[in-house]
This record gives sequence, structure tokens and C-alpha cells, in this order.
Amino acid sequence: MRFEDFQDFRRRQLTESPSLLDAAETNVYRALAALRPEPPTDLRTVYRCDLARTWLRRYELPEEWSRRAMVCRGVRHGLEVVFRRLHAERARLWLPSDVYPVYFELARAAGLAPASYPTLPAPTLPAPALPGEAATDRPEYLLLANPSKPLGRHLSEPECSALISWLDDAPHRYLLIDTVYDLAAPFAAGTRRLLATGRAVLLHSVTKGWLWPRTFGVVLLGPDQSDLAEAFRAQPPTQDQLRLADRLLTDHADLPHRVAEELTTRADRLFDRLPAEVLGAIPTASRTSPGNYFFPVDIPSETLRHEHGVLALPATVFGDTTWPGSVLTSLA
Repeated sequence: MRFEDFQDFRRRQLTESPSLLDAAETNVYRALAALRPEPPTDLRTVYRCDLARTWLRRYELPEEWSRRAMVCRGVRHGLEVVFRRLHAERARLWLPSDVYPVYFELARAAGLAPASYPTLPAPTLPAPALPGEAATDRPEYLLLANPSKPLGRHLSEPECSALISWLDDAPHRYLLIDTVYDLAAPFAAGTRRLLATGRAVLLHSVTKGWLWPRTFGVVLLGPDQSDLAEAFRAQPPTQDQLRLADRLLTDHADLPHRVAEELTTRADRLFDRLPAEVLGAIPTASRTSPGNYFFPVDIPSETLRHEHGVLALPATVFGDTTWPGSVLTSLA
């Protein structure tokens, strides 16, 4: 079931069966609207280079990386720019098949024909199940999210080791790391470990931590990807967006922590209302991940609805997957 179709289905179910436990809300901006800061009213000029350094300091990254920290309008915009360059390079692109369908829309709009790999928990596969195809002489990029939606957890050490082995198998392999769901500073240990390879591009934005989508982001390029810099410099955010980003990063620096606390509170409320069988089906790593609001369960959504009175998202909402389980959210 596609995301748009599920939204219609959810509305009907909640209208027809108001006693259902709604564990299928996905709009974090609507759920946490009371926490979202107002935009600034001043008209002072804000410079991208200053914002890049502010962002690097916040995430405890070397300030000398500022020439590699490309200011953009968010992760989607960052991917649009990167994907166009990958198309020009005739690069091969691997996308997670079951995380975010928009990844595929952006890649195809850039002229790419992306391949895919699964990340959702399947009985016979690790997560993620990295592609096993042999490397070619073409550049090869693999996009992943850390933490991952809808797994609801960060990459484990063995998973990071597998990704580094994948990189080591060929000199023209790179990672694209979407960190938009990481609400902590500095970034998770796994993300920092992958950055240390020198072959990772990190994408981040104020979308989740500050509840302002499509406004401001940073794409941290690898040491040998300076050719992408001009493409970003040619498409800057507006001054309104830069002023807002400056206010978020300075006057509201603690907001991602408050968002994480609120999400943890909502997760606890959800767990208190779930039947024991359903709660026990949530992996410990997802259940204990701070600020997480996605919880995969190895139970079909139809079973959850009919036998337990819980409205959950079928895994297919997140993309192409053969895993028959569901994903609960705590936002409602």
C-alpha cells in the first residue's frame, strides 16, 4: 500500500472504529507543532560561511572542514544537487528500498536508474543487506540513513564494519549518509566512524530537530569531492532561510534535545497502551533508541488491527519490501 493510499485508509479506519489505538501518525510537524520556533523578524544579512562554522562547532567537527560544509535548503535539495552530479559521472547509485520512496523520485528526476537494497528486518537477512554485486570502474554510491526510518535505531558496530568493507572492496565507492533523524550532538558514533573513512558524504538539516522542513541543511562533502562545491554555491538558500537557520542554531540550540525528550515521553505512552505481545515484538534497539518514534514489529498490520485493536503502518508504506511486518509510531 502506498503512503498516500494508507493515509486515506487511516482516516476511514479512525472514523469507523474510534476505539482503535492510532499508532500510524507520521507527521512530526503536526504532532509537535507547539515546539516549533517562530521565524525571526529582523533583516540582518547572514553569511553561509558563518552558518557552516556554527554547524560544525555544534556537531564537534573540525572547523577547517568549513570549505567542505555546503549550505543548502535541506536534505532533499542536497540530494537533488548530488544526484545530478552522479548522473553526469555515470555513477551507480544504491538506495534503500524500504526507507523513503522520495529517494527514488529524486534520483529518477535527476536521470538516474537507481538499484536498491533492503533494510527492514527479514528473517534471513541482516539489516541492511548490502549489495553483493562486484564493483566496476564506474563511481558507486550507496545511500543509507542513520538512524534509519523505519528501523528506528542507529547502525550497529558490525553493520558499520560491513559498510567499511564494502567501501574497501573498490576505490570508487562512496556512502551518502542521511542523518536527518539524528537529534543528538555530536552525531552517532557509527556516523563519525564512517566519516573517518574519507569516503562519505553526510547530509543533515533542521527538518526534524527544529521542526522546519525544506529550510536549511548542510551537505558535508568528502575530501575528494570538491567538484560538487560549485553546484551548491550556485544554489544558495534565501536570506530569509539563512536568517531562520541562524536563529535556530543559536537561539534555539537546545530544541533537538527537547524534541527528543518529548518523543521519548510519547513512546513511553504508546508502550503503556500496547498489548504485551505487541510490545514484546518491538526490537530492543528500536524501543530504547532516544527520540525514536518508529517501531517495527514482525506482525502484519491486519493482525494488529483485527486482533489487538492497533492501527499500524504496513511496511510497504515505506517502499518496496517483502517483509510482512508493520511499523508503529508514537506521534499520536
